Amino acid sequence: MRNKYHIYLTYEERRMLLNNLNDFRNKLIAEGKYTDLLDEVIIKVANAKLKRVKIKEG
Repeated sequence: MRNKYHIYLTYEERRMLLNNLNDFRNKLIAEGKYTDLLDEVIIKVANAKLKRVKIKEG
């Protein structure tokens, strides 16, 4: 059985995550390594549903 994890990111954090994953993918391509698993992660993050959550501070 696979565990599911939820991560809540702001728009800026999500954008930074995708940019960094893409930079890492480009680095792997330049080194001639496989990027199959990383491609799957990028697709999952890019296609993830957006959900608004109220955060209580205090």
